[in-house]
Amino acid sequence: MTSWDGANRRKFPRVNYPCMITLRSESGKPEVILTHTENIGIVGVCVTVNREIKMFLPVNLEIDLLDSEGHIRCQGRVVWSIQRKSDEKRKPLFYDTGIEFSKVDSESQRRLDDIVKRLIKQGHQISER
Repeated sequence: MTSWDGANRRKFPRVNYPCMITLRSESGKPEVILTHTENIGIVGVCVTVNREIKMFLPVNLEIDLLDSEGHIRCQGRVVWSIQRKSDEKRKPLFYDTGIEFSKVDSESQRRLDDIVKRLIKQGHQISER
């Protein structure tokens, strides 16, 4: 496991914004994982799951931004996974997992961009991971 040091190099910021997300594996055993985001940006999302997900695994995502519009449905792939330390009080031994969006329609991309910009303007914390 390595520590994440990409926060200051990130071209597209992510904001801490918990919303509901459903992951479905595109390959192998059909599986559905219901979870929430740790943070979200216009190019990807970090989710917390209770097991490691294989690197580069393609996934279908359904994101509920908790706004009045419908869910965003898109495709992505797992680009990193880090197990939390066993001494963490909040979700010990869970995995923070980074998913990069790969196929997002233009309307969904606009919604993601709008919500991230609005949250930053409102002072939401920019994620370090």
